[in-house]
Amino acid sequence: MKNTDNPGAPAPASTRLAFYIFGTLLGLSGLALAVGGVRLATLGGSWYYLLAGLGMLLAGVLYARRKPLGAGLMALVFGATVIWSLWEVGLRFWPLVPRLAPFLVIGLVAAVLHPYLAGGRQRGLSHACAALFGLALVAGGASTFVPHGVMHATTEPVLDTPATTAGAPQDWQHYSNGPQGTRFTPLDQINKGNIDKLQVAWTYRTGEIAEGASESQNTPIQIAETVYTCTPLSKVIALDADTGKERWTFDSKPANDKTWNRCRGLGYYEPAKVQKPFQFADLAPAPRATGGVCAKRIVQVTMDARLIEIDADTGKPCEDFGDKGSVDLTQGLGLVDEGVPYYAYTSAPTVARNLIILGGWVFDGRSTDEPSGVVRAFSADTGELVWAWDLGNPAITKLPPEGETYTRSTPNMWSTPAFDDELGLVYLPTGNQQPDFWGGDRPALTEKYSSAVVALDMATGRERWTFQTVHHDIWDYDVAAQPALYDVPDGKGGKIPALIQLTKRGQIFLLDRRTGKPIADVVEKPVPQAHAEGDWVAKTQPYSVGMPALGAEPLTEQDMWGATFFDQLMCRINFRELNYEGEFTAPSTRDTLIYPGYYGGFNWGGAAIDERNGYLFLNDIRIPQVVKLVKRENVDLSHLKSGHGVGSTYPMDGTPFVIDHKAFNSPLGIPCQSPPWGVFAAIDLKTRKQVWERPAGTVQDAVINGVRANLPIPLGMPTLGGGVSTGAGLVFYAGTQDYYLRALDIATGEEVWKGRLPVGGQATPMSYVSPRSGRQYVVVVAGGARQSPDRGDYVIAYALPDKE
Repeated sequence: MKNTDNPGAPAPASTRLAFYIFGTLLGLSGLALAVGGVRLATLGGSWYYLLAGLGMLLAGVLYARRKPLGAGLMALVFGATVIWSLWEVGLRFWPLVPRLAPFLVIGLVAAVLHPYLAGGRQRGLSHACAALFGLALVAGGASTFVPHGVMHATTEPVLDTPATTAGAPQDWQHYSNGPQGTRFTPLDQINKGNIDKLQVAWTYRTGEIAEGASESQNTPIQIAETVYTCTPLSKVIALDADTGKERWTFDSKPANDKTWNRCRGLGYYEPAKVQKPFQFADLAPAPRATGGVCAKRIVQVTMDARLIEIDADTGKPCEDFGDKGSVDLTQGLGLVDEGVPYYAYTSAPTVARNLIILGGWVFDGRSTDEPSGVVRAFSADTGELVWAWDLGNPAITKLPPEGETYTRSTPNMWSTPAFDDELGLVYLPTGNQQPDFWGGDRPALTEKYSSAVVALDMATGRERWTFQTVHHDIWDYDVAAQPALYDVPDGKGGKIPALIQLTKRGQIFLLDRRTGKPIADVVEKPVPQAHAEGDWVAKTQPYSVGMPALGAEPLTEQDMWGATFFDQLMCRINFRELNYEGEFTAPSTRDTLIYPGYYGGFNWGGAAIDERNGYLFLNDIRIPQVVKLVKRENVDLSHLKSGHGVGSTYPMDGTPFVIDHKAFNSPLGIPCQSPPWGVFAAIDLKTRKQVWERPAGTVQDAVINGVRANLPIPLGMPTLGGGVSTGAGLVFYAGTQDYYLRALDIATGEEVWKGRLPVGGQATPMSYVSPRSGRQYVVVVAGGARQSPDRGDYVIAYALPDKE
């Protein structure tokens, strides 16, 4: 090799060293790819990594020896990589990044070195190539800050006539504003023309940091001039709606604070405003409070399973309710605590006329003998039990007979119901039967209620209809989202009273809420039939083909991703090694992939509907999990790490197995499948077509292996909580992994405003107009995003400046 300034001189030592280092690194990279490529090819995967690795290995040897043939071979590998990448994933940006970015870096270095390899010749070509590679890297780097995979709106929303907002409540009285679960308010003081002026109006600190087993997921309610919020450890706080100043606090002092602390919402009951109270033939008529003590009542359910009513004006317990203000919800359940409490209620109580309707949260995966999933209704005046719906014994309509319990381990209803007061029906989203991932002993009677929507007569608690979203659910695909009630066009100029049910599977079922019959087509499709010893699987599963599904496409090897081509290769190998035949691959004694996964799809945050135009706003999660059944005799049960979700083991007492859970991540701790890992989207309920979609949030505040990203790259992250839609055509959302409250234009999905939060959030925002000041507020509870180390205790209200 010649020096380029003096072709007759030998290459300087620094140049030889540069080639040696470059060639060695290139060769070692190729060797790693080739070794991994052999494993992938033997698993039936792509041969690309083996062939490309061999090419890089040979090119590295040639470069180390300063042979020009190395450049030609590397050019061939690069060209083949481009062709292979486009063949696998087309022009999709994020899937191309780990495939092409490493070769752009290699190409840049090779182009800079090339004149020394060519004996001083081809300097112009080398510089041009170096510039081209450099520009491609700069352009690619800049493109990481631009949302990709965006589906743009191509139609304008059509407003309903007459408007569907007539009669909307003035107070935010229910968890989702109204009993229909649409999370819609007709308020439009804050709109697209002035939202750039939105600012923090007040902040309140509860003093309780959501740490350990706690998550801060509360959506406050607002009655007149007071906002009511609750903490994970069951404190209730009343705040001035205009200033955030504390009016009173009530601490229920729950006995349990070690398991699963949440308070997603409160209920409100005002006896004097109930126009048509239910009449209970076997209960003495309750006194109708019209003034004085407890004329207005806050309804709370605690983490140690108590139903409490509190005077909304004073924060004192309502002494005429239950036992001095409290009802014990463990009555009739039998054993509820074996060192770890197995029963609580984490969602908002449902107050319908003069009833309080409750389900219960049951600790996942513990045993085949857990507390019942019974659903009960209590008198909102006295706390007396009005009816009970025992899913395993319809003969029990109140308390079970003396010495007996409600049927153990039935499917439960841990989320939030919706109700139609005119039809007199309450709609229950049910969970799957315990212990979640093995169901060989489940009785036929309760099977029909697992992972379903069930309509009960509110007055009697008797079943009207049931629609099941998963048959024999052994994947924890329980129905987490509150049903949303909205009337849709019937195609003949009329309306059908519909129920929209989101599921963890990413399926959206559109049902007639009078009968439970599908409005949008549902078909039964065959599913894999392999299953664990002693269990069984359904031959078919329901698919809502008449509605769009989000994130429901089966994963393939081509979907595997990574920050580099090394961890992408490992993800492809791991994917090929997994037991996976689609979303209904039954758990087995091999590592089994569950996707969309038991976090969703759509989780408890639910939908928001713009009632002006029938746009359904959605946010989803696209993070698979890996589970593995382990025979009990092979497990030291005394050292079992028994927790909840990813990273834990469910003991599943009473079955032949325990089950391990882990995330499907690359060696760098990044999800193995290509982003987005969460999206925002909208569906037009008139046309039943998806209107737009975009990644949900950025990695700015994500912490991976102790390192904070600090870059607002919009990969689209998993989300919790829901959105709230307003009469101004805005959707407010705060449950992203980065620390922002956002406002989106529901017509297009465009972000029109965002406000920085001190920590992340998981709660659904709410909005109200203060009757005293006339200002519209948007309120969000920020206690920390899921998987975030940053935790807080904030209740934050946003409003336009006073002068606006």
